Amino acid sequence: MTDRHDGYFQPDGTAWRIGRELALMLGGGRALLLQVAHPLVAAGVSAHSDYREGPWRRLEQTMSTVWAIVYGTRAQADSAAARVRLMHGRVRGVLPQPLGPFPAGTEYAADDPDLLLWVHATLVDTALLVYSSWVRPLDDLEQRSYYEEMKTMARLFGTPDEVIPPTLDDFRAYMRSQLAGEEIVVTDVAREIARHVLHPRLPPALRPAMEAASLLTVGLLPPDLRAQYGFGWGPGRSALVAVSRAWTRRVAMPLVPDLLRAIAAARRAEGRLGVDLSRLLPADILPGR
Repeated sequence: MTDRHDGYFQPDGTAWRIGRELALMLGGGRALLLQVAHPLVAAGVSAHSDYREGPWRRLEQTMSTVWAIVYGTRAQADSAAARVRLMHGRVRGVLPQPLGPFPAGTEYAADDPDLLLWVHATLVDTALLVYSSWVRPLDDLEQRSYYEEMKTMARLFGTPDEVIPPTLDDFRAYMRSQLAGEEIVVTDVAREIARHVLHPRLPPALRPAMEAASLLTVGLLPPDLRAQYGFGWGPGRSALVAVSRAWTRRVAMPLVPDLLRAIAAARRAEGRLGVDLSRLLPADILPGR
């Protein structure tokens, strides 16, 4: 292991190891649909983005920033986070009509602490779910370590300490409360965004892969939100997702070389630091083990 580098996150940390897996992108659609299940987030996305033409662009921008923060130096991370905060400062408006529990005339802003926390929470919750399901199970200590490290990410994006759940248990309670409460409700605006996310304009050759990704997205959603979005589901689809998840984790992942599993930003950072992180990965997901 090389000396610690000048970054907020280190190669021997849990956030670095979890975030480097390209498989986490399987949860991208879930995170997006969770985010816009908050009516004020949906209003901001609808009014201040080109989601109809580029429904995945927001996620791409978010993940590019996340990777710059996790795998870059502090200067690079600070610069990336500053750009996001500047962009958030421009996303604000007033609801022209009622959305969920929010009456017409409600003001929204992307840098609102509660909205910042919700967006951050969807990314953390999705990363833990997808990694545990598709890469390998995470023990309690790993999950707690990941959560603690990712609080740094929330702060860099401008989320005040006072709204960040202090512990992983508090975070889980927050997610349960949000999903059971009145604020997280799928509106017609969210459904329209979901249609573009799950069925973007693509060349015919890419549509089967997108349909498979959409099936996973729907399967990963909490059942109540899945129903609110109007997605059909049943035992057959549930079994298909479960089988594909088990096959990926037990068969595919051990065979895929680290060169293909790891995102480019992580591999570049590890090359720069002289770190071979594949040597530190659990044996059950390494090729030939």
